[in-house]
Amino acid sequence: MNTTDPVADLLTRIRNASKAKRNAVDIPASNLKREIVRILQESKYVKDMVELPDNKQGILRVYLQYAKGDTPVIKGIERISRPGLRKYVDATELRLSTHNSRGIMVVSTSRGILTNHEAAKMGIGGEVMLRCW
Repeated sequence: MNTTDPVADLLTRIRNASKAKRNAVDIPASNLKREIVRILQESKYVKDMVELPDNKQGILRVYLQYAKGDTPVIKGIERISRPGLRKYVDATELRLSTHNSRGIMVVSTSRGILTNHEAAKMGIGGEVMLRCW
């Protein structure tokens, strides 16, 4: 399946699996998706990620994290910057976002994919890809 926005597809698959209380979700692999899931895993929104080989690009199996009583840890996940409307922020705006927002934002910077907290510490801005809480 060919999608025009693979990041939105990733977020929709995670959101739908979380609402359906699935343990894992399979996502077509790419380097960008690996980095996004790695950040979600480091931030304790996702339990684990395993890469499964296939004859094409590979599959990422993402194991979702649940709290007590099968309550999903991910309350919401949304795409901020999209192909039709990119959203860029500078380091000053990122510093303010670390104090005013709940959850994390994933930012694509010149130094790679980072959270808003890491980018604010480094003093760099970039494209805000998504927000997760």
